[in-house]
Amino acid sequence: MDSMSGLCAGSISTLSNQIDPATTGSVKSRQRSGLGHWHRRVRASYTDARCFGGEQQIVPQLAQDFSSRYGPWALIAGASEGLGAAFAECLAAQSINLILVARRAEPLETLAVRLRETHAVDVMTQSLDLANEEALVSFMGTLDADLGLIICNAAYSAVGGFLETPAEQLKQIIGVNVTAPLLITRLLAPRLLTRGRGGVILMSSLAGNQGSANIATYAASKSFNTVLAEGLWQELKRAGIDVVAPCAGAIRTPGYQSAASGPEPPGTMDAEDVAYQALAALGQSPVVVPGRFNQFALFLMRRLMPRKTAIRLMSSSTKGLSS
Repeated sequence: MDSMSGLCAGSISTLSNQIDPATTGSVKSRQRSGLGHWHRRVRASYTDARCFGGEQQIVPQLAQDFSSRYGPWALIAGASEGLGAAFAECLAAQSINLILVARRAEPLETLAVRLRETHAVDVMTQSLDLANEEALVSFMGTLDADLGLIICNAAYSAVGGFLETPAEQLKQIIGVNVTAPLLITRLLAPRLLTRGRGGVILMSSLAGNQGSANIATYAASKSFNTVLAEGLWQELKRAGIDVVAPCAGAIRTPGYQSAASGPEPPGTMDAEDVAYQALAALGQSPVVVPGRFNQFALFLMRRLMPRKTAIRLMSSSTKGLSS
């Protein structure tokens, strides 16, 4: 799982100070538009919302027909650890067989052994650099499993100024975060179309809801996944294919914890909770934001803050991260 998903959540501890007359307009204009009312409500809500940061999340139950609708096989790209491994655990618990794809072979096989022993499911693994377009297309062509669910979870990030980041790293971000999910979905979705049912999960991030200095290309790549999912949700829903883009905040994964510094940001979630909320959102809406605190954060960033303020806040939150 990528290390950037917690950027919004890590910034929200300063949000209540951002919502003032300087950012929302004059008192008179705020009263006309109703922002004065929202200003009071947000300040009150923020006090309550702070407790969401370390709370036990309420995990929705999956539908009773989940396995028959999205099984018998699921493919997870980016499955070696963190959120990808959590997706695998959740699906194996539903008796869905798995095809696990990631760059590193050893953790993939370790996970596969555990899932086979614990849940008695079939698990295939494939070590693959998802930025290698030719290898990816070749592997997709070898698959003959009866796929019902596609999860594109792999992501790559590089922290630093756009002009200071080597062009090859920028291409790697696009290859893993944009080209790979685009090709995987395009090559495998026709199988779901033939079945007349299935699902596609394109993992996104709260970082993709506005631009940010230091991670400009990464944020743009996550925005691509969200918008792609929204379009495919409309195109494919009549064919019985459910598409969703989960826009996650901070997740307790090895990748995020190694990149972040300082205390854990509010709204940080366990990978298992994010995975279950993403799976439960299939067939419900084109985009889901796991976690109540993160939903609160997104509301503030989109509805109450000027765009320039949101970009500035996000940019300041990247200073404590490293590639």
